[in-house]
Amino acid sequence: MGITRDSRHKRAASGARRAHYRKKRKFELGRQPAMTKLDSTKRIHSVRTRGGNVKYRALRLDTGNFAWGSEHVTRKTRLLQVRYNATNNELLRTQTLVKSAVVDVDATPFRQWYEAHYAQPASRATKAAAAEGADEAKKSNHVQRVLAERKKDAKIDPLLEQQFRAGRLLAIITSRPGQSGRADGYILEGKELDFYWRKLQVRKQKHAA
Repeated sequence: MGITRDSRHKRAASGARRAHYRKKRKFELGRQPAMTKLDSTKRIHSVRTRGGNVKYRALRLDTGNFAWGSEHVTRKTRLLQVRYNATNNELLRTQTLVKSAVVDVDATPFRQWYEAHYAQPASRATKAAAAEGADEAKKSNHVQRVLAERKKDAKIDPLLEQQFRAGRLLAIITSRPGQSGRADGYILEGKELDFYWRKLQVRKQKHAA
């Protein structure tokens, strides 16, 4: 039996069983799930679909474009680990990439951008180290005024700062790796970061007990 996406096999709202008046149709077909794995050997298959269109089925991925919403910046970075999946713990165990999975991404591209943009380190620990070995490059008065203006808004959430020190940021995947062949998303911040941080702490305590 082929996989179908029809709703004719479902019961009606009243609970009545619907009559079978036709067989399966090509336009109702479904396919096997991609189960995209987090792996450094990138592999993407193209799938010919209805109308001659093409889907890109990612089988293995380890990079993606992630947006830092509050700073309006996007960088390509490495995916390090799948940390949480609301759907199924099996997808966490097998390190499967799906939409809405919470992952750890490499913080380096975002830290480099932050330090270049604001001319100051992204965390307090690196601030102290930078202050000791500060070797100021000459900057024009105009550049100094621009940086001074930027520094007024250079505030980082304490949880985000803690992650910068560890070198990895929590992010969420918003693309569909099995359909588009990409694992793109955004960095978690604010209340959303608090929510998932609490979830991860609870999980850690359960496994420690």
